[in-house]
Amino acid sequence: MKMNPLGRTGLTVSELCLGTMTFGTQTDEAESHAQIDSALAAGINFIDTAEMYPVNPVRAETVGRTEEIIGNWIAANPARRSEFMLATKHSGEGLGHVREGAPISSKTIPATIEGNLRRLQADYIDLYQFHWPNRGSYMFRKNWTYDPSGQNRAETLANIEDCLEALQQQVDKGNIRHFGLSNESAWGTAQWLRVSEERGWPRVASIQNEYSLLCRLYDTDLAELSVNEDVGLLSFSPLAAGLLTGKYADGAVPDGSRKSLVSNLGGRDTQRAHQAVAAYLAIAERHGLDPVHMALAWCRTRPFMTSAIFGATHLDQLDHIYGSIDVTLSDEVLDEIDSAHRAHPMPY
Repeated sequence: MKMNPLGRTGLTVSELCLGTMTFGTQTDEAESHAQIDSALAAGINFIDTAEMYPVNPVRAETVGRTEEIIGNWIAANPARRSEFMLATKHSGEGLGHVREGAPISSKTIPATIEGNLRRLQADYIDLYQFHWPNRGSYMFRKNWTYDPSGQNRAETLANIEDCLEALQQQVDKGNIRHFGLSNESAWGTAQWLRVSEERGWPRVASIQNEYSLLCRLYDTDLAELSVNEDVGLLSFSPLAAGLLTGKYADGAVPDGSRKSLVSNLGGRDTQRAHQAVAAYLAIAERHGLDPVHMALAWCRTRPFMTSAIFGATHLDQLDHIYGSIDVTLSDEVLDEIDSAHRAHPMPY
């Protein structure tokens, strides 16, 4: 398993990261613990979660359950905590199930981290991420209607200072080691970097945004920021919520799949998406590639990629995903992928 630098932290993380958002809904605790064991055995040293998990759906009564499941594994395996980097997230403004939708601020950060640590039964968190900006985001299919003209720049910058100072206090206490963003823009990330460098507060190590063959918003301004500022991408949904596996081809809806629970796959299930998926599946078939392996191997070719976060409902899916690390895409395959992207521009 290849290891990549996590920003300028001096840490390295595996090119694949175990995502856990199904732990507690689609994946029960025993299976979740088996997935952690399996991932570590495969050489993965990176586990990502969030206070709001599990999803599909997000419910008030299950918020925090995923962290609790991971925490039970850590409690049962205390000597193994040093084997992996643990990342979690503080939910942004508007999630009514958590803090009545309060925005991220110095008022929410200490208690939220205490809750994360308590549920995780951990002494520290390696990477602490803000799940989405208080001011909103163009992610989650909002790029078509995103309008930042109502933002208050002074308030945004004041909040960045307020949050970074609070994070520094958490670093000083030993509760967190490093800081990352999620669902952020190039401008937003640049402001976090500028303020942190001016004040000597925690520097952004990574950005966790959606990225796949079907969602390539990151290829423009954020790609340039990533490589110049050493802020790598942690891509979520690298298989586009399962679309790129081919399991939803011809209208199929496998039992227990994400689509069986969320019919439109969070807005991803569109005619344009299926046309693009068909093109990518055809490339895989022509070259004798498994479509899952092709999609994940392609992520690895991107110059800004730190780790691709994958999720699996069952262990057999996990075993299948591991096969991607042995796949190297030829120049011919990469050229065909680029041609398919031009013919079927996305996202969604």
